[in-house]
This record gives sequence, structure tokens and C-alpha cells, in this order.
Amino acid sequence: MNTWLLRGAAGGLLILFGIAVGAWLATSHFRPVLDEEQDRVAACTAARDNLAGLAQEQGKALGDLALAASARQAGAEKAVGEAKASAGIDFAAANRLQQERTGGDQCAAATSIIDKELGL
Repeated sequence: MNTWLLRGAAGGLLILFGIAVGAWLATSHFRPVLDEEQDRVAACTAARDNLAGLAQEQGKALGDLALAASARQAGAEKAVGEAKASAGIDFAAANRLQQERTGGDQCAAATSIIDKELGL
């Protein structure tokens, strides 16, 4: 029984030694691969974070451009309205003067204006 116990202990130690050597060989073989993959993951994560920051900046810039375009459009509409109001007064005065010059006939005034524009 004593030899049987001794053989079992020796076999167990041999199995444990095999496991230890196998684990050491596996880690020495796969460690460089794991390190390389970990570096790739870190690079991809940094690139993703950089792209996310750029997308956020572009979104803010687009929002600012949209607000600026809206402000310009509102200013242009206001300027057009003021120009129409100013032109309406000037147009009415020009029509009145043209009618006075042509004797009050609107058709003659229109004909005179068209002929002048066409160079006739």
C-alpha cells in the first residue's frame, strides 16, 4: 500500500508539473499575440473617441451655420420688406410724374416707359 501511495503521489506531481509547464508554454506563446491585440484595441478605441469628438464638433458647427443662415434670411426678408415699402412710394411718385408728363393717360405713360426701355 505504501508503494501504491508513493506511485500515486509521484503521478500526481508529474501531472501538476505537466500542467505548469503547459501553462508556461501557452502563455509564452500567446502573450505577444495578446499584447498586440490589446494595442490594436487601444488604438481603435482612441480613434473612435477622436472621431466621436470630431462628429460632435461638426454637429455644433452645422448648428451654428443653420442659426446664422436663419438670421441672414430674417435680415434679408426685413430688407426686402423695407425696400418694397420704399420702392412702393417711389414707384407711385414715378407713376404720378409720368402721368403728369404724358397728360394723365396711363396707357401713354406705359407706352412711353416701354419705348424708353427698349430704346425706341
